[in-house]
Amino acid sequence: MMLVLASQSAARRSMLHAAGVTHEALPAHVDEEAITAGLVAEQASPERIADALAEVKALKISRQHPGALVLGADSVVVTADGAMIAKPETRPRAEVQLRQLAGTTHRLISAAVICEAGKAVWRSAGAAKLTMRRLSDDFISAYLDAEGDAVLGCVGCYRIEALGAQLFTRIDGDQFVIRGLPLLAVLDYLRVRGVLAA
Repeated sequence: MMLVLASQSAARRSMLHAAGVTHEALPAHVDEEAITAGLVAEQASPERIADALAEVKALKISRQHPGALVLGADSVVVTADGAMIAKPETRPRAEVQLRQLAGTTHRLISAAVICEAGKAVWRSAGAAKLTMRRLSDDFISAYLDAEGDAVLGCVGCYRIEALGAQLFTRIDGDQFVIRGLPLLAVLDYLRVRGVLAA
């Protein structure tokens, strides 16, 4: 059975590829901001929001490819004061987010949902706790110069597998979850379904 990743995320594609998972990646093109705003208005938990975004992406592609297993994923960052932050999308917003997170501990939640024939058949989520060191304005500027557009689509403005490692003094959690996918749980399910050898 074919696996389709409902995302163009370079980090998620890289994790699946490195783990030996053959897949196709298709962007879901959903309005994440509108969905998130609606769920926030309903006072949904960050875990519920990450799960819902992952499911919406997987469902959209699953309806187009009913014979495939479709994997959707999403991550949310929750600041020390309980606020959620989204992908920065622009450099000025990235600078603001890094200043907001610097010197604090935040939570990152990554959820994954697998759909088949237009229905969710499996879901999982993982969380990590990350303590970011204090960052000077010069460091933030140099960091964003070096990382460029790569971090603008990353919740929290970091790629832990790259220069983002320099942002932290302590990390409690699974590196795969931090990179945007509860990969070990996904691999377990793919073995159950016979996509991977048991």
